[in-house]
Amino acid sequence: MRGGAAGARVKGSFKLMRFFSSASLAALALASAATSGCLSSGGGLAQPFGSMTVAPITIFRLQNFEPQPPQQPNSSLGIQIPPQIQQWIDAGAHMLPAGLIPPGLLPGSVAPAAQGNAQRFHGFRVLGWMALNDPKQHDEVLDILGHEQNFVPQHGSCMFAEFGVSIAEPNGQPPADYLISLSCTQVQAASSPPWPYPEAGISSETAKRIVVVVQRAFGGG
Repeated sequence: MRGGAAGARVKGSFKLMRFFSSASLAALALASAATSGCLSSGGGLAQPFGSMTVAPITIFRLQNFEPQPPQQPNSSLGIQIPPQIQQWIDAGAHMLPAGLIPPGLLPGSVAPAAQGNAQRFHGFRVLGWMALNDPKQHDEVLDILGHEQNFVPQHGSCMFAEFGVSIAEPNGQPPADYLISLSCTQVQAASSPPWPYPEAGISSETAKRIVVVVQRAFGGG
């Protein structure tokens, strides 16, 4: 009798262990599925970015500053680069490769001549553009823009944009466009919807993530 009772207890314990083991595995699987599907379903992203998870995204390289021709035809004055851009260059231009720094800012490089018919993105000359067809890069852009903690209160009072982001909107609506200035350490909504956070400053960590995205998209060597 004792042996039978002990055997029943062992079998019962084994069944209980199997039940808890199966339940734990099921819970783990559900958690994993929820995590992996978080960005694809927009979970965790602030609006409007939570509704943009399948929207096409295009990024632009922009000429952040275009020197104006001198007022006097024979003027010997050199080009005056805005101090915010000069400070950015002196600080290493946020580790951008030289090939991605707008031309005319580094010694030996020449800014493109002003042309009235040049393609522009909200007033800034377009140096190049790229559709983000890589899902990882697409999701990284939304992950950067879609979390308030990636932005800080401190930023420059200028807007010399080196990059632009355009996110397509459904039903023929105008795209959601954003200007990104690493030299002024801020991002700015250039169209509707408005910027969703009170902070628009780009933190040093966010700047590094932006550099990785544009470097993978454009190269820059």
